[in-house]
Amino acid sequence: MKNLLKTILLVTVLSFAFTTSNAQTGKMVFDNPSHSFGNVSDKGGSVTNRFIFTNQGDAPVTIQNVKASCGCTTPAWTKEPVAPGEQGFIDATYRPSGSGNFTKTLTVTNNGEPQTIMLTISGTVVSEPKVEETPAAGEPKAENVTDTQK
Repeated sequence: MKNLLKTILLVTVLSFAFTTSNAQTGKMVFDNPSHSFGNVSDKGGSVTNRFIFTNQGDAPVTIQNVKASCGCTTPAWTKEPVAPGEQGFIDATYRPSGSGNFTKTLTVTNNGEPQTIMLTISGTVVSEPKVEETPAAGEPKAENVTDTQK
């Protein structure tokens, strides 16, 4: 009887181990998980980088969510499952404000391995000097006039 119980237990453990080791999963592999925009003008509008990944697993991978570290970064991504060997994308659009260095992250949640991936964008927001309007040819240049000069 003991031998029968040991045999049943052994078969159960081996069956579980075999099933677990043969489970198919997707695997997101990014060409480059970080991107530097370099200098970004504070008056130039938003900038976008597309992160490309390849599913190097043996099952389709689906992006479940992408969360940006702040409201100045907006993500967009491949909505349909990405088959093994195929590519998908995650876009990170950054809206500059203020000036100085920035580093922002996107947390990618998916059904593959690893289930959570961090992507990073960075750069430096530079202030553009104000451009004075030049009067049209023949028009006098406006002067600062105080009330006492009128």
